Amino acid sequence: MLRLYDTRARQVEPVVPQGARILRMYTCGPTVYRHAHVGNLRSYLLADLIRRVAERKGLRVVTCRNVTDVGHLVDDSDTDPAGEDKVLAQARRESRSALEIARFYEDAFQADTLTLNMRPPEHSPRASETIDLMIELIARLIEKGHAYAVPDGSVFFDAASFPSYGEISGNRLDQLQPAYRIEAVDERKRFHADWALWKPADHELTWETPWGRGFPGWHIECSAMSLRFLGDRFDLHTGGIDLRFPHHEDERAQSNAATGHEVVGHWVHGEHLLFEGRKMAKSTGNVVLLSDVAAAGIDPLAVRLALMEHRYRQQMNLTWDTLHAADRTLRRWRRRVAEWAESPSRPIEAGYKTRIQEALDDDLDTPLALRLLRDLERDEQIPPGAKFETFLHFDHILALDLPADIGRIPVLPAGAGELLEQRERARSAADWAASDRIRDELADLGVKVADTPDGQTWAL
Repeated sequence: MLRLYDTRARQVEPVVPQGARILRMYTCGPTVYRHAHVGNLRSYLLADLIRRVAERKGLRVVTCRNVTDVGHLVDDSDTDPAGEDKVLAQARRESRSALEIARFYEDAFQADTLTLNMRPPEHSPRASETIDLMIELIARLIEKGHAYAVPDGSVFFDAASFPSYGEISGNRLDQLQPAYRIEAVDERKRFHADWALWKPADHELTWETPWGRGFPGWHIECSAMSLRFLGDRFDLHTGGIDLRFPHHEDERAQSNAATGHEVVGHWVHGEHLLFEGRKMAKSTGNVVLLSDVAAAGIDPLAVRLALMEHRYRQQMNLTWDTLHAADRTLRRWRRRVAEWAESPSRPIEAGYKTRIQEALDDDLDTPLALRLLRDLERDEQIPPGAKFETFLHFDHILALDLPADIGRIPVLPAGAGELLEQRERARSAADWAASDRIRDELADLGVKVADTPDGQTWAL
């Protein structure tokens, strides 16, 4: 039974109903006005791991991840003096149209996720192409008394009409204060915590509606898209912890108000990622892209491995040293898998398989799963063929391309594999004389051995 930490319930609980064969999951997608950095990508790794674990349990997983490519601001006050949102501002800086900017960074995001072996979602709707869904949902909310239009063409959600607001984040309506960036209370609103569903404007990427020309507010698109592509009841909603408030609180209110019931079964959030001890930001100059990792000579999948060394809901400090260490582990595992592939096949080691699967089922305890794989790698009682099958079995979830070196490294001479294992055992026992003697025997077979901090390596 796959169990995850439900932010709203504040506990780890099963996320798939008993007997269900399908898992439906929504993930808040990128705002495509810049490259995604490795901190952004951590949120999408969470959804990919959930999907892969569920699929290995025989579930069909249907996912939806939106693309925010128009008019959506971080909150109602997040505009520049010219009233431009981030996509339009970036378009002006790069002297391109807003849609050109959106498509360029959308393609870059898709390339990054594929590089990290993230499965593409079944549905990837763009905000610019689903405006009709948002207009229909806003009209339904007005009809049900949960939203109201004002003379300037704005439409606001009536927060007071949704009494259970705050169950995800704990930020209850009676405790909310006006946003610190707003100098005066917005007189158009009935209550300062009301948020915009539609905003009046007449610039690029605006649409005609019954309330006037404008563009949608930030939160309405996820409600409209999830209801359309996953239905009015689905199992999981994932995203970064920064989206818990106000975005997911507002989204839950909109969706539930429109349907009259709880739409999302479980809310699951990934924690922040620091880099070299600081939040990634352009102002601090420590934004790290996947292309920067590759330029440093590190396999991009080392990022995936490094991120899995910490629990998804723990804040993590990623460093260049961590990435280099993950890269060494990744290369070593690929080399070992290629070596084990030369041995006779054996059944998957049942004990390790059970413990690793239990770790993954238990709130995605990837650090424990990786430690168990390291134990298996060193376990002298397990034949190489069984190690090979077990590592490949879990690579369907880890997605580290562990078979990548099979057929790429030279085949060891007969008997050399056994000698390498004997030498590893001798070194573990600090039997240096035996280690040196076995190295000489390997040299006679044409195998040159070198010792590194990560263990011995060999070449013909």
